[in-house]
Amino acid sequence: MIETLVDPSQLYSVISFSFPTNFKFLGANTRLKFESGSRTVRASSPAITTGKESDESHIFFSNRRRGLIFITALPFLLRHESMEVSGVKAAEPGEEEYLLLKKGIRKVLSKGKAAGVLRLVFHDAGTFEMDNSSGGMNGSIVNELDRPENAGLRKSLKILEKAKSELDLIQPVSWADIIAVAGAEAVSLCGGPNIPVQLGRLDSTFPDPEGKLPEESLDAPGLKQCFQRKGLSTQELVALSGAHTLGSKGFGNPTVFDNSYFKILLEKPWMSVAGMSTMIGLPSDHALMEDDECLRWIRMYADDQNNFFEDFKSAYIKLVNSGAQWKNS
Repeated sequence: MIETLVDPSQLYSVISFSFPTNFKFLGANTRLKFESGSRTVRASSPAITTGKESDESHIFFSNRRRGLIFITALPFLLRHESMEVSGVKAAEPGEEEYLLLKKGIRKVLSKGKAAGVLRLVFHDAGTFEMDNSSGGMNGSIVNELDRPENAGLRKSLKILEKAKSELDLIQPVSWADIIAVAGAEAVSLCGGPNIPVQLGRLDSTFPDPEGKLPEESLDAPGLKQCFQRKGLSTQELVALSGAHTLGSKGFGNPTVFDNSYFKILLEKPWMSVAGMSTMIGLPSDHALMEDDECLRWIRMYADDQNNFFEDFKSAYIKLVNSGAQWKNS
């Protein structure tokens, strides 16, 4: 039994409760005793008297519906007690909401839709710029679908819109949060690493500035400079590029998240004059092979998939937190 002493001089505001409780006001010294499960709280003050001192003057309140008590010192204790039942640790703040969000996304997500959903993440978060703290993971992509670089993303957004409409009936969720979590779930669904995503992002009410996404025609130095402006290193550039293993860019199985992207890059199939191999990858993918620093990471990830998974997870978390505005911040 845990026992806590509280000064009743602070007991003056009102709270309500709905779990089984017992309260005792004890004798002339006005001691208040609160019992619930394994916790006892006592309030005692000799400055307050009742004019009647007898054990028979104890007043018992047994409440199994709802009750009110004048108190401010106890809300934390009551809340803490309601979170600990029979020694079971309560869920961390936001954990229940996070699991609910993941479950809602899994209902509408499939391996065939994973690449488009992951691309949605990159196009929402990829507008971030450190210099003026603009853009980032803020859900503004919903207002940017008519831009040429976002062609095809309306379908992916529609997939998540179905999940969001159902989740909003239970617990409102921002577009920024649902897109960030959906991208992580897309990776996991296709065999990639499990990526924890913090919740609490706020949505922007206006579009991000145009021309902030990395262009597909950039060479390696241009890509590195672009990512540096977003606070991302060359290593993170290469790791995040590994997401191109999903989808129709020609890097292995389009619905399997693995390190095939790096293995195929090393083969340089676009240099062949035969068949469809010239269609594999984007010019920006090919450019990575022409930079010594990028090539070092490409070789490492081609040799060690677990290393790639760990670095991709870290880079993804950094990406989806970039430029985010948070609740209660």
